[in-house]
Amino acid sequence: MKYIFLLMCSFAWSQQTNFVDFTTANAMLTINAENKSVAGTVTYTFDVLKDTDTIAIDAQNMTFDEVLINKKSVPFQNNKKALLLVSNFKKGNYTLSFNYQCSPKQALYFVGSTALDNLQIWTQGQGKYTSHWFPSFDDVKEKVVFNLAIQFDKEYSIISNGILKEKIVKDNKATWNYKMTKPMSSYLLMLAIGKFDKRIEFSKSKVPLHTYLEPNDSARFDWTYRYNKQLFDALEKLIGVPYPWEVYQQVPVRDFLYAGMENTTATIFNSRYVVDEVGFNDRSYTNVNAHELAHQWFGNLITAKSSTHHWLQEGFATYFALLAERELYGDDYFYFKLYESAQQLKYASRTDAIPVLNAKASSLTFYQKGAWALFVLHHDIGDEAFKKVIRNYLTKHAYQTVNTDDFFAEVRKVASYDVKNFSKIWLESTAFDTPKSNELLSKNKMIQSLLAVEQFKKVGWDQKFDSILKIMDSQVYFSVKEAVLKQLKNERWECQAVFFTKALQSNDLQLRQVVAQLLPQFPASFREQYETLLQDASYQTQEIALYTLCNLFPENRSKYLDQSRNWVGFNDYNLRVLWLSLAITTPNYLNDLDSKVKELKSYASAKYEANIRQNALEKLIAFELIDEVVLRELVQATTHHMWQFSKFGRDSIRLLLKNPQWRNAFIALEPNLEATEKAQLNRLLKEL
Repeated sequence: MKYIFLLMCSFAWSQQTNFVDFTTANAMLTINAENKSVAGTVTYTFDVLKDTDTIAIDAQNMTFDEVLINKKSVPFQNNKKALLLVSNFKKGNYTLSFNYQCSPKQALYFVGSTALDNLQIWTQGQGKYTSHWFPSFDDVKEKVVFNLAIQFDKEYSIISNGILKEKIVKDNKATWNYKMTKPMSSYLLMLAIGKFDKRIEFSKSKVPLHTYLEPNDSARFDWTYRYNKQLFDALEKLIGVPYPWEVYQQVPVRDFLYAGMENTTATIFNSRYVVDEVGFNDRSYTNVNAHELAHQWFGNLITAKSSTHHWLQEGFATYFALLAERELYGDDYFYFKLYESAQQLKYASRTDAIPVLNAKASSLTFYQKGAWALFVLHHDIGDEAFKKVIRNYLTKHAYQTVNTDDFFAEVRKVASYDVKNFSKIWLESTAFDTPKSNELLSKNKMIQSLLAVEQFKKVGWDQKFDSILKIMDSQVYFSVKEAVLKQLKNERWECQAVFFTKALQSNDLQLRQVVAQLLPQFPASFREQYETLLQDASYQTQEIALYTLCNLFPENRSKYLDQSRNWVGFNDYNLRVLWLSLAITTPNYLNDLDSKVKELKSYASAKYEANIRQNALEKLIAFELIDEVVLRELVQATTHHMWQFSKFGRDSIRLLLKNPQWRNAFIALEPNLEATEKAQLNRLLKEL
């Protein structure tokens, strides 16, 4: 009988939104940073649409008590994946309340510690599911008005969805009460806890825009959030539908899993985008900012019913972000970004057998091909019709879930357009329509020049010399000149020199960086010109130039190291870590060698976030500065929640295990490791 009951529950659960509609959630949560747990009291209201005997709430590895419906106890089961309510539910309105507790293994992350005064706690629901830290709904079709009250140390800031109605302080604790007025899917529920400074500005439409940074980064507000208001105003105008929520908040957190995440009313983004004036030239948050903001309409206001229609979120956010950036950076930037993605899609189409309308499509397909599909549609039906389609589509399906046919229905109403053929070419085929893309791209003069340069690859040096030299003297967009420089690889230095000289003399930061990237080697006669790259307002260019010069001209190493002694770079310490690596391995340069080795190794420790640690570990391995401390940090990396860093740890250990010396060192280290670290190391030891 139990087996039959579970089958019945599974059947009802998969179709629950046909029987039950959850409307509001009110919760009081307490976060415990010491044991990394959450405890809460939750009250849901819901409507039973059709009689049913079981209702499910997704809940991963949670415990429950005081489960009440309409203030009366109700039978329930907890299978560690869901809270199952068992009763004779008739059509009508209900109130459900319960207490719960959990120690999430994913979706809620604790970074840093109170001991080091660098604690941050944040969530990532998409792809991991909010149900790991809050009893909710993995089915995006179930949209709920969430209101969270969160209790924590009063010295911290807490950001959540909606408007902060009040903050109540009692003793050393505070309770932050956040309220939403419109429904959303559970994966968009969020928390971010940390010590942050806050700024507020208002959009043209009077929406409050809240931005946060850690106190140590407060001088970076202007550059991190550069164009923030302009992007918001541009997207409201381009989309033609007012921002659908009451507030917009943005907060960077350490060791975030992705570039950004568009939680309803509150974007969390990676701290690598916290930059100063120089860092902005290399690592601008602008595109991520525009992309995540566009999701407040495409993904949050309307949500794709299933992963098959994921392009309705990612393709739309990618395209509208590019339209917003066009307002800032102009047509050449806009068309070059489309050209870049077209090149990627053409190459990928040779091996990628999964089209846009498939739940297993790649990110490149969902994002970039989805954006290209919209660009083609926009062009084919015209700007006025396209904007009308977008307005009608968003208005009709506001706070609901949608599929591709819902979008096509609005296209049919506005334009006489063959959406069936459009879908076959752009959404159902894995091929990339190169002739169509070239036709549209060629409407831009810069792209015409770029395509012409590409044709020069087939032409002999003497035949193209005058033409490409003329391009270097023109005011054309830097990417056209970059294409010229890339064609010089196999030419004699005497032929290359005049072009690289002109590139450096252009004073274009981006073009000068291309020179740094394309010249790992060059003759001494070009050294003085190349050395000017050390002065560029670009941490990326400075890093490349410093390494290249120290490598090519070791006799001048001390001069270059003296010049860069106080460099720090991005917030991942890219320049400081490189400087330490070079200084330590330069004979007779340092008087305080031990302290500098200690400093470099410190950046590999858990005190710092993953991007700093990986940068330091890469240099320690590359410069053969390996000892037990480095090996231990590599093992710790394998257990980190960021897959990129854990993969780096595993891959680095695999390489080192090929050397008997380091294999024995890892074996000697094993008894002193924590259980999870032991498991990871033993697995790697067994591989080889």
